[in-house]
Amino acid sequence: MKIAVLLYDQLTALDAVGPYEVLSRVPGAEVVFTAARPGPVRTDMGSLALTADAGFAEVTDPDVLLVPGGPGCAALLEDGPTLDWIREVDAGTTWTTSVCSGSLLLAAAGLLTGRRATSHWICLDMLEAFGATPVGDERIVVDGTYATSAGVSAGIDLALHLAGLAAGPRVAESIQLVIEYAPEPPYATGSTADAPPEMVEALRASNLIVTG
Repeated sequence: MKIAVLLYDQLTALDAVGPYEVLSRVPGAEVVFTAARPGPVRTDMGSLALTADAGFAEVTDPDVLLVPGGPGCAALLEDGPTLDWIREVDAGTTWTTSVCSGSLLLAAAGLLTGRRATSHWICLDMLEAFGATPVGDERIVVDGTYATSAGVSAGIDLALHLAGLAAGPRVAESIQLVIEYAPEPPYATGSTADAPPEMVEALRASNLIVTG
């Protein structure tokens, strides 16, 4: 199973690395990080770079496409080469997936029109503008061969879901145990339903996911 993870300038690191930690452990999986051009790609916080080992022309037939989110996706919403590549590989994938605001790129490519999808809570309205049906109360949304997840950490949930579909629940459960994924956060502000309204509105006004 070949898994292609799209990289681009100012993506959110955990959107790509979290799913990688899960999917790379699926038996028979081959994960390739790809970008418009091979080489290092700087993430949104500036202090970390991930390396794209292959350019678009070298990755044409993945079984799974994973598109992470981050502030940099805004610059790609009308980027022909990136959207064309997404459409081209989607034609042959078993699953086309996204984490966080990465679903905006799938939507901009026309793949989510009329489909249910989710994203980071700040970006849900933009999904609707691209013709998708936004779902704000689920961490993973599956519609046909498309699977989208909510913000950042939800990418780990998405990857475990895909691992279970690809290799069976027992393998996915074993991976979850290996990475010791049993969240017990010290604070209870991990969703808009739990966070103070003033915090939600301040972050919404900052539009940080889309614009950085």
